[in-house]
Amino acid sequence: MIHLLWVGSARARYVFRRYMPTNILLDAIRTRRGLKWGIPAMLLAVPYGLAAAILAQIIENGGPGWLNTLVLLSIWNLLKVLWIGPVSLVLLVQVHAHEFRTRRANHHCAPSTLGSSLY
Repeated sequence: MIHLLWVGSARARYVFRRYMPTNILLDAIRTRRGLKWGIPAMLLAVPYGLAAAILAQIIENGGPGWLNTLVLLSIWNLLKVLWIGPVSLVLLVQVHAHEFRTRRANHHCAPSTLGSSLY
C-alpha cells in the first residue's frame, strides 16, 4: 500500500513538474540564463491574486464549492512566483561570486606571455 502511494506521488510530481505552467516557469528561471528574470516573474503574482479574489467573491455569492480548489491553486501559484524573486537574486549573487572567483583564479594562474618567445 505504501509502495502504491509512493509511486503515485512520484508520478504526480512528474506530471506537475512537466506540464504545469508555473513549474515550467520556475524551472526556466532556475537556469543560469533565467536567473535575471526572477524579479519580473514576481509580477505574475498580481493576476493570481486577482483570480483568487474573484473566485472567492463568486463562492461568497453562492457559487459552487469546488471553486475553493481553484482559489487554493491560485494562492499556491501566487506564493510560488513571489518566492522565486528573492531566491533568484540570492542564486544570481552566488553565481556571479563563483564566476568572479574562477576568473580571478584563472587570471592569477595563467602563464605570463611577457618576454617569452617561441622562436
